[in-house]
Amino acid sequence: MRVLFASTRGSGHFHPLIPLIDACTARGDDVLVVAPPALEPLLATRKQPYRIGGEPSQEELAQVMARVLALPPDDGVSLMVREVFGRLGTAAMLPALEEACRDWRPDLVLHEAFEFASVVAAERHGIPHARVAVSAARFTRSTDPLMGLALDAYGPGIAERLLASPYLTRLPASLDPSPYAVTHRYHGALRPGALPDWWGGAEEPLVHVTLGTEAGALPTAAGLYRAVVEAVSVLPVRVLLTTGHLIDATDLGPLPPHVHAEPWVPQEDVLRRASLVVCHGGSGTVFGALAAGVPVICVPLFADQPVNARLVAGAGAGTAVTPTGSPADEPPVLGPDDVRSIRAAAEMILGEPSYRARAECLAEEMRATPTAGELLDTLEL
Repeated sequence: MRVLFASTRGSGHFHPLIPLIDACTARGDDVLVVAPPALEPLLATRKQPYRIGGEPSQEELAQVMARVLALPPDDGVSLMVREVFGRLGTAAMLPALEEACRDWRPDLVLHEAFEFASVVAAERHGIPHARVAVSAARFTRSTDPLMGLALDAYGPGIAERLLASPYLTRLPASLDPSPYAVTHRYHGALRPGALPDWWGGAEEPLVHVTLGTEAGALPTAAGLYRAVVEAVSVLPVRVLLTTGHLIDATDLGPLPPHVHAEPWVPQEDVLRRASLVVCHGGSGTVFGALAAGVPVICVPLFADQPVNARLVAGAGAGTAVTPTGSPADEPPVLGPDDVRSIRAAAEMILGEPSYRARAECLAEEMRATPTAGELLDTLEL
């Protein structure tokens, strides 16, 4: 079988596809990945063939993102989905995906949930397609009414067929019930590697601090990281801070000796050993932590992060600290009250075993779903 995978920019959008890509490769399927230029460095490290499509101009993206940041969170999400993922992203990626569907002739198209050009191309060439969840279904469902605005220009009924297509998700049903009639859950294998001992043999609990791959683009990014480090570094813990590649750890100033900073560390390597994750509430980080049975403190900044924070807190697998240090129409900052709240939340979770126990229960539920390969073997389209 030939399977075409399509993603928008951002590793958080691509990573949910990886277990399925690897399962197809293991089965002997022919795989082709089509993605924007921003993902080429990541795709170049993998063994599957790929093609690079187009992307909106930096000027266009900057104009839309300025409007997004000036809006209340829900309105900003709507604009982001409609304009960036919908109008601009679909137009930029459609030529490469049309060419792939026409010339490579896949038997199946699997796309992350906010990549729409592959759906248009698949519909035009009569190819079955399914969407792969990036976020919680509650968040994805809230953006579904925007699909018509994004896709009606490409043909009648495409949005309706997208919403009726199979919905594939790694997230556990108890945490993330799905409103979609055809929902399949799956999990990928955890293959953690060795984590260097950056703390000279110290054995205090390990706290992983990350704000994901996109927060580094915010003008307040360095201040956000400094505030979170200030919150947890006074505790009797080891801290691993990953900053992403958009800011430099030297921008954060001197760090305590028990705080180690890296641009990036494989998530599975950290989570196997972590006692707590303090993060922005991004789906990749949150659900990766829960799959490893690690409780989470979410400090949501934008997009789907507030929804994820509420889900984690409601499940008893962590808590949420919503930033209060900036107006809603300005880039987020963390004030002194936020720092104290994060510190108190970390002390509470590290001292109360029920949070870890609840996270481990969710991990067990996720492991009980079919593997990505088992799902592909039974998927009917």
